[in-house]
Amino acid sequence: MMAVLGITLPIFAAVALGYACTRAGLFKSSDMAILGRFVMSLALPALLFLAVATRDFSEVFDLRYMAVFALGALATIALGFAGFTAAGVAPSRRAVAVMGASCPNSGFIGYPLMLMVFPDIAGQILALNFLVENFLIIPLCLVLFELAQPGGAGLGGRLMSVMLGVLRRPFVIALLAGLAVSALGLSLPATLTRTAEIFAQSAAALALFSIGGALVGLPLKGNRAIASATALAKLVLHPAMVFCALLALPLLGFAPLTGDLRVAVILSAAIPMFSIYVVFASELGHEGMASIAQIIATALSFFTISALMMLLL
Repeated sequence: MMAVLGITLPIFAAVALGYACTRAGLFKSSDMAILGRFVMSLALPALLFLAVATRDFSEVFDLRYMAVFALGALATIALGFAGFTAAGVAPSRRAVAVMGASCPNSGFIGYPLMLMVFPDIAGQILALNFLVENFLIIPLCLVLFELAQPGGAGLGGRLMSVMLGVLRRPFVIALLAGLAVSALGLSLPATLTRTAEIFAQSAAALALFSIGGALVGLPLKGNRAIASATALAKLVLHPAMVFCALLALPLLGFAPLTGDLRVAVILSAAIPMFSIYVVFASELGHEGMASIAQIIATALSFFTISALMMLLL
């Protein structure tokens, strides 16, 4: 137990420090947006590029891991959609709840956690998670957003807009560039590698600190029952579905996923929802509900992730 707490306590202490410093006025909430933009635009792209470009392509592109992560998310989306529909939740709230249940914060919380647990493959895990999240999970959730809006721009137009937006993100560009370098077997100049390492090493601390600070000042007026159900689905249902996907993997003709990647894919699903969840929810006018869900999930994830690690490690 102490070994697990030695991993989770520093991570959530950094989140709490970000919250406390912002709450005390040492930083503004707007400062957290700047830090987050630095992480998303520079630190994580440098990290992803190095993680992928310096590995063999067959090692980076692990189809078994991606299949498990994708199937677990799809099952979460399907069960969440069915459950919230059966409960009579309106389409717009249902879309926000389903996104919260299925989109983990792999960059700002997942990567620092993997860095503590699996330092040698933390970058690879982040790259695999980002590929599935940005090209499958988030676009699919945004389709639900579009379907929940009468008189929207049209599903085809929304999908095209989403995919173009994904391809313009700096970390996606860096990830694709790294994949190209890896596939071609190119060697990186030492100067480029060292420069990228400087930015990559700042990712974990700034990501955790900005997550905590971003929780200050979130709107807290919304449906608390749905918010609580969303947080519970993210922390319990999503990792449970990924575990079921692990068991089903051999039935799909794949070799079983074993070792560190098996543990990593379950832990990745147990991470609370991604940092811009509230921004997406504001499109449908449910930023308050999303904020409540995000605060609940972030606070409770210390206990759920610690308990899960004690079972898996």
